[in-house]
Amino acid sequence: MTDTPAPGSSRSAAGAAPKPLLAWKAEYALGIPGVDSEHRELMDLINRLHAQLLDPGAGTGVMDFLGELFAKISSHFALEEKLMRDGGYAAFAAHKADHERLLDEIRDLMDDYEDGEWVDLEGFGGRLEQWFSVHFADHDARLHQWSSPSPS
Repeated sequence: MTDTPAPGSSRSAAGAAPKPLLAWKAEYALGIPGVDSEHRELMDLINRLHAQLLDPGAGTGVMDFLGELFAKISSHFALEEKLMRDGGYAAFAAHKADHERLLDEIRDLMDDYEDGEWVDLEGFGGRLEQWFSVHFADHDARLHQWSSPSPS
């Protein structure tokens, strides 16, 4: 039997580094330098932690992965929410609710893992990618339109 990755797995063949879980796309840019920079950093962090998690020699555990992910994403959301709140952004509540949905999912995974339940990190990676894509295309795109000066 050969060692082949499972369908949907992000591990490459022949022990090569896993393919990144998330990839930056130009359409993700909001035009708010601090927020765009943090979005890129979060995606890099997720990819780095995911690669470490898949490498048995890296010593990164599931709780380390989820804990650091939760802390960094929470911090980023706090910055984004402060900008929206301070600027009187009308769609603040819906945007914040979407942030809370992702944080709740991460907390649920952490609770499940601590309770000894199996955690599907590959499936979670796919949901993370979907969440970022939809969130950037919907909520963050509207935030970008709101924060961009109107052409004169």
